[in-house]
Order: sequence, then C-alpha cells, then structure tokens
Amino acid sequence: MAEMTSSEGASASAGIDLSQFYQVFFEEAGENLQRMEQQLLELDLSAADDEAMNAIFRCAHSIKGGAATFGFSDVAELTHEMETLLDKLRRHELAPHARMVDVLLAAGDALREQLGRHQGSGADPVDTTELLLAIKAMSSGEVPPAQPAAAASVAAVASVAVTAQPEPVHAGLRELDLRVGPLDDPKQADNLLDLFKEITDLGTIEPIDIGQAADGMRRYKVVTSSTDAELLDLFTFHVAREQVQLQPFGPGYGFHAGNPGVPEGATPLDIEPAAEAAPHDPGYGFFDGAPGAPGARAAAAPATPVVVPVAEAKAAPVVPARPAARADKPASGGLDSSTIRVSVEKVDQLINLVGELVITQAMLAQNSRDLDPVLYQQLIAGLNDLDRNTRDMQESVMSIRMIPMSTVFSRFPRMLRDLAAKLGKKVELVTQGEATELDKGLIEKITDPLTHLVRNSCDHGCEMPADRIARGKPETGIITLSASHQGGSIVIEVRDDGRGLSRDKLLRKARERGIDAPDSMSDQDVWGLIFAPGFSTADVVTDVSGRGVGMDVVKKNITSLGGTVEIDSAEGYGMSVKVRLPLTLAIMDGMSVGVADEVYILPLASVVESFQVTDKTIKTIGGTGRIVQVRDEYMPVIELEKVFEVPRFDFERVAAIMVVVEAEGGRVALLVDELLGQQQVVVKNLESNYRRVPDVSGATIMGDGRVALILDTGSLVRRSRH
Repeated sequence: MAEMTSSEGASASAGIDLSQFYQVFFEEAGENLQRMEQQLLELDLSAADDEAMNAIFRCAHSIKGGAATFGFSDVAELTHEMETLLDKLRRHELAPHARMVDVLLAAGDALREQLGRHQGSGADPVDTTELLLAIKAMSSGEVPPAQPAAAASVAAVASVAVTAQPEPVHAGLRELDLRVGPLDDPKQADNLLDLFKEITDLGTIEPIDIGQAADGMRRYKVVTSSTDAELLDLFTFHVAREQVQLQPFGPGYGFHAGNPGVPEGATPLDIEPAAEAAPHDPGYGFFDGAPGAPGARAAAAPATPVVVPVAEAKAAPVVPARPAARADKPASGGLDSSTIRVSVEKVDQLINLVGELVITQAMLAQNSRDLDPVLYQQLIAGLNDLDRNTRDMQESVMSIRMIPMSTVFSRFPRMLRDLAAKLGKKVELVTQGEATELDKGLIEKITDPLTHLVRNSCDHGCEMPADRIARGKPETGIITLSASHQGGSIVIEVRDDGRGLSRDKLLRKARERGIDAPDSMSDQDVWGLIFAPGFSTADVVTDVSGRGVGMDVVKKNITSLGGTVEIDSAEGYGMSVKVRLPLTLAIMDGMSVGVADEVYILPLASVVESFQVTDKTIKTIGGTGRIVQVRDEYMPVIELEKVFEVPRFDFERVAAIMVVVEAEGGRVALLVDELLGQQQVVVKNLESNYRRVPDVSGATIMGDGRVALILDTGSLVRRSRH
C-alpha cells in the first residue's frame, strides 16, 4: 500500500510497528463514520441535543486521533476542521443549520474515499480543498459560498494557530514538558528514563527538576517525534495515565515560584512573561512535525519562535478541553470493550466443525437405539446429555453469523435523503423489524437488490409534492422497509404509497416489445412483466433508476439465493415488493420421512401437521389432479414417490401418511410411507458439489453414513399451483 509511507515512517521513528493495527483502525473508523452519519440524519436542528452533539464530536475525534497516529495526514486534516466546527456547535457558540449537516455529510463521504485509498483501493487522491474552506467558513460563523471571505478567515486563524506552536528542534521532532505525579514513591518515575534507553528511537529525556521531587511531582524535558497517544500508551505501563501531563515546551524551561515540582531554593530563569501566560494545549489540536499532522501546518511554521500576546491567545478559536469532554472520550470506545473481532473464515470453520459433531452425535444416537436401557443406562444418559449439549452449541455458534437487518436498513436514510433532494421530492423512510436476524452471507448478497428496490420506490413510485397534493395525498411520500420471519423464511418488504403500477400501461409496453400479453392475464402475471430483461414503464430514462430497468437482475440475484419476489400493486395507491429468502443456515432442524428405501428431510419450520389417510380420503379432479380435505380446506396432494421416481420393491405396501407443509403462502400434502423422526441435520450445498436438482434445496449426511436430500418446500408448493 503505497499510501502508507508516512505512517510507516512514523512507526519506524517511534520504534513501534503500527502496521499490525491498520485493519482495526479502518474497521473502527468505518463504524464511527456510520454512527456519525446516522446521528447527523437524526439531529433535530431546532433543538439540538447536547448529548447528540457530543456523540458526533467523539466520532470525528476518534477518527482524527487514529489517523494522526498512523500518519494519514489528509484524513487528520479534514477531521480536525470537522472537529473544530463540531466543538463550537456542542459549546453553543454556533447554531446548527441544514447547510452544516449537508457539509458534514459530504465530509463523511470524502473521509470514506480517503480511508479506502489508504487501505489500498487504488483510487485517485481526494480533493477536499472546497470542503475544507466550507467547513472553516462555517466555523468562523459564515455560510458558504463565501470563499474569498472564508479564505481570509482561514488565513487569519492559521496565522494565530501557527504562532502559538513551539518551534521544532529538527524536522519531525518536538520538545515536550512532561510532568509526572503526585507519586507516593517519586523514584517510580525513574522507570521512564530506562524506557527511553530501551527504545532508542523514542527520543531523549532529561530531568529538569535537578533529579528531585517536590510534593511527589517530577518534571522532564522530552524531545521526540512520537505522538502524545503513543507516549501515553508507553508511560502508562509504569505510572497511571491521570498522573501524566504532556504539554509543549515554552521558550524557556526554568522554574516558576509555586509550580509543582520546583526544588527548594531553585532560582527562576530569565524567561519572557508571555511564556507564563501561554495557553494550555487544547487536547485535540496538532503539534508541528507530529506524524499525522497536516503537512501545510508544519510547512508554515516560522523559523524562529514568535511570542503570542495574551490577548491574541485568548482570541484564538482553539480552547482548552473541559474535564467533561475528557470524561466523554472513553465512551466512544465503550462498545469495543465488550466485543471481539473475529474473521468470517474462523466462524465458518467453527460452524463446519459443529456440523461434523452433529453428524457424529446422530450416528451414536442411531447405533444406540437397539441397546438395552437397563444394561446401558449410564451410556444412554450420557448420549442424551450429548444430544442436548450439541443442540445448545449449535444454536450458540449459528447465532454468531446472524446479523440484524438494521445493518442493511441503516444505509437507506442517507441514500433517500440525497436522492429525494436530487429529485425535488419529499420522502420519509419507515423501517420495521430491524432486529430480525439473517445469516451474514445473505446480508451481503441482498443489499444491492434492496438498494435498487428502494431507489425505484423513490424515483418512480413516489410522486412530486404538487402531484400528491392534487391527488389528495400528503406531500411527503412514505417508503416502508420491513423484515419478518415467516415459517422457515425471512420476508423483506419494500412498500411505497406512490402511484403504483398501471395494468394498461404494462400491457401496452409489453405488446410494443413483442411480448404475448392478452387482456385475460391475471394481475400477478401482469406485474411480473417488469422482470422481463430491459422492460421499463419509465417515459424518460434517468440516471437514477427505472422501475423495470435492472429488475430482471434483481430477480436473478434473489433467485440465485433460493428466494422469490412477489409484487402487489394498486394504481394510485402504491406498490409492494416482497422478497422471500430461505434461512440457508449450515445446520437446521428437520423431519425425516421415508419413501420406499429412500429418506428425505423436510425443514421442520415448514411442517404443519401429519395424519393417516386412506384411498377414499384422496379425491381426483380434472382426471389427473389429486386433492385431500383437511377439515374445511382442500389441499393438492404430491406423491414424492412419483416426483423423484423412487423405485419400489415392496409392491404390497401403500403410502398412507400425509405431511402438510406450508411455504410461500400455500399448503400442500406430501404422501409418504413413514415418519422417521425429528433431528438436526447439517446442510450441504448440492449444487456446488453435484448440480442443481429440481425441488431439492440441499443434502445431508445421516447417522448411518447415507446421503438424504433436503426438500425445497417452496418449489413443491409452486409445483402444485401449475
């Protein structure tokens, strides 16, 4: 990664290899950006909550601190300006307005591109000149576009800020005043001298209190190129963090009466009075020459130290951090203290091992069925415990890969906000079922189809505000995004209250494209026309989306996951698109049924009931169709023996058991020979290991080593409809 040269230099100078922490930084920065974006979108501009502003500030502060540590100066420069603006907002020096939110959101997008470039995406450098000017102008109380004034303001601020910084000893080095204490045993601070001897690249340290302690305080002069964060991390191995104070070294480093750490009888040195009045480091600024500081700031440093008068120092925009802000800082990392990052490959390996354990447990359970429970009581009790513990372990391991749908839903508020502004529409997003969990593999693959559906709803579903008012609707359109579990599937619905689909328009467009579309088509078949490749009802092609343009790709992607798409619409009232996905987990609960000598697995979540039947119970309709009456409902009958062409050698035996399964809103009765029992099965992908088989979703290995097919109940229900 060529973009990491500056950080590599910083790491080498400090004698610490920071490259091992890059990935953690990128992940945490991504989480902070997402959290900041969500909080900005939820911000109430009329009455901004202090805690919300503090939370947004902490996100920017965390990103800047990490970027400065690793030497990503462009990221640090942008977050520093954001931090300055956010600090003034949270201290009520400025009032928030919509333009500020827009600029901060744009800055978040730029940060994502910068971080991706440092991560090795190969993208071109991001030009943030205008963005920086806009943020600086807002920090000074102006509203862009006012670039000349903004530039002048920036120059004035930069002038004050630079003069307030101490002169570096050499390029990349800086002098620090280190104070340690109060300590119960002042000799404890001598460990810091040994630390600098062991890490030669860390810099130099010398005591400036004549090697004596006063009131338990010790004072040192440190010359280093390391950042404050790196030094504090090292110092806290020997002394408590709250006992360490770091600040820039003034023009002189004599002793002042009354200061902590001053030896008795020490004579004050002749220093300039302004040094005594120099403001304390604000805690979130940059030192010249620090590894992650923006290059322009170091380049603009004067050749000789310039003393800032007290009045000018007070007028500078940078203010000392309050103790409350220090207390808030650890809150940004509170989540990480209770979580651990594990690669997906390790989780998949663990799931595979648990799957093999389930197969072994099933084999032991099957082999123990013929044992005498009296003679082998202890063995059977142990096998029962193994069964229970295996099930608990399976549920725990599977829950690791389950991710709430909120991770997908959270990206849509920002997207809709920008899209609605571009189209001149007013749209509100309502989400339901964010806590519904789905396997991580499906989450990643369903994101793009959902994004297309949501964009379609905004672009071609919701009308312009004037049109909605003319039709008696509220001017703000509502797009609802919901997720829920139904049986063994998860249903994700994208619904809008817009114009809906026009049956007549769809039929006319289909005929223009040469598609056979008689007027007798059912509504569901008419709505399905939009899945034809290249089919669109849009009168004008836009760069946003087209209801129909790309919908064939959406359906193809969802079908490849074993899912289905259902459309419902009412012209003038809105449209609903339901995406139904199977919970394709590695391990599932199933019911095994026997047909002749073959064993099939039915997903237990799809099984409704089972019952015995006779020949008189089954009715024949239309010459070939067969149905069975279950209480007041008639269901189609599917004979698995005929569907899979199972050879039968016991000709006298007749299938007399029916299992009712439910999927995709329909029910069918499956005719089988016997029910073998309920068990956990490990799902193996049949398509990747063999080929796709109709009406089969996967395979599993039984306890006796045989392979059993897992039936696709949704496909069986669709078969009965045709």
